[in-house]
Amino acid sequence: MKTQYTNPIIPGFRSDPSICRAGEDFFLVNTSFEFFPGLPLFHSRDLVNWRQIGHVLDRPSQLDMTDVWVPSGGIYGSTFRHHQGRFFIVTSVLTTGPARHCIVSTDDPFGSWSEPVWIDSAGDPERLLDHAIDPSLFIDDDRRFYLTISLHANPDVYLIQSEIDPLTGALLSPPRELWRGTGMLGTEGPHTYKINGRYYLMAAEGGTEYGHTEVLARGDSPWGPWEPCPHNPILTNRSTGLPIQGVGHADLVDAPDGSWWMVFHGFRPLGYHGAHTLGRETCLAAVHWNKDGWPEVANGGRITPVMEAEFPFAPHPWPPEPVRDDFDTAKLRDCWNFIRNPIEGTWSLTERPGWLTLRGNANDPDSYHSPVLVGRRQCAHVSTIETLLEFSPQHDGGEAGLMVYQNYTHHDEVALRRTDGRNQVIVRRRIGSLQKIEHTLDWPQAQVRLRIAADELNYTFACAPAGGEWIELGQGECRYLSTEVGGRFTGVYFALYATGSESNSPTPAYFDYVDYQVPKNLT
Repeated sequence: MKTQYTNPIIPGFRSDPSICRAGEDFFLVNTSFEFFPGLPLFHSRDLVNWRQIGHVLDRPSQLDMTDVWVPSGGIYGSTFRHHQGRFFIVTSVLTTGPARHCIVSTDDPFGSWSEPVWIDSAGDPERLLDHAIDPSLFIDDDRRFYLTISLHANPDVYLIQSEIDPLTGALLSPPRELWRGTGMLGTEGPHTYKINGRYYLMAAEGGTEYGHTEVLARGDSPWGPWEPCPHNPILTNRSTGLPIQGVGHADLVDAPDGSWWMVFHGFRPLGYHGAHTLGRETCLAAVHWNKDGWPEVANGGRITPVMEAEFPFAPHPWPPEPVRDDFDTAKLRDCWNFIRNPIEGTWSLTERPGWLTLRGNANDPDSYHSPVLVGRRQCAHVSTIETLLEFSPQHDGGEAGLMVYQNYTHHDEVALRRTDGRNQVIVRRRIGSLQKIEHTLDWPQAQVRLRIAADELNYTFACAPAGGEWIELGQGECRYLSTEVGGRFTGVYFALYATGSESNSPTPAYFDYVDYQVPKNLT
């Protein structure tokens, strides 16, 4: 019997999904770009209900982003595979220099992951991997490992491949051209599969915007030659008015009963001209194989918010994430991220138990270094975030508060700030090179509740005394924090932050709790 489910299956900024299965357990990772920890890791028993179980790259020794200073630098597309009891992930790290690529592995995805094995450039005499992203691992029946990756050789973008030793990172053959796709823009996000004795090569094309697609070819060896699928693209919502757009960057997985499924990302634009703030989100579709041995994605490869599929297993929901985070645990919950690696001494859960302590420095949210900022993804268009802040800045410029952050040139905040010897609650907005304080309110108290309420068009900013009534301070249009305006590849974060010019003993900002609420059954 067919069952309805809702896309996206993992809402909010969860792009470039890669999936694997071990027994009855499914695991999935997403691209994390400049946010730390890196590679959020999810677990499911039914492909629809997912829970985050941690991050793959959660130690500075695994992920040093000191040189990642541009928005959407850092971790790019990854591939997640399981082979003979071991889990492997290959990923790219983009910094101010050449791209680097590494493999991490584990026997237990619920535990810790290895230190990175970096791909050795000695086997790449032309240094092609310096200009490549979206690596993929294919493990053949003879236990040979192949590294497939998208080469950005301006103006051409196509796939190259090498044989590789996953334990040492050594290339066993120099990279050589594999496939140029079907002729659309940018052949990226490759994955290779061996199914019923034949090799299938799948990739995204058309750019990761409104023209995004997924295409596929097959051959008799991992090197091809490749026969394109006669009904390419097998997945796309381009040139439609469907509510989910930009679908692509897909990965295939089989279930224990032999059925096949595809995960991929897409975004949900809003408004007459269309703009998306939540980023690219993880979606799901069933896949069937036709009599000619080609995959066909459900619904003709068109993706809708509500779809139907025959699932081979019973629903397996997880307990919902608590609305309130009281910061009373030994470590931050998995929903929280920093921008790049956090600077030691700028944050603490133990300095004042039950509170998150942030000590600001000169790296404000406009900085392309590491601001003192702890954020979580906005996961629904209609949602509200609230916190209680205690902060008594002693010098002008001291500031702490709550913000909605797209990147360092596009963000809005409601905050407590000291200016000309007075403490004020402010609402400030930045759109590219334009920045303005929209509202100020004298605030002599050390404590203040701050709130940002989002709907499909606006963010509304408010403050209140502890236990008092809310005072609405103003609004900002969501579209100015969208990918269409702010650019790059990430979605919006709600974040707690602190900044200031006190270098020796910055005044601590204490956050008692955060409530993040989404109306029931509304994403």
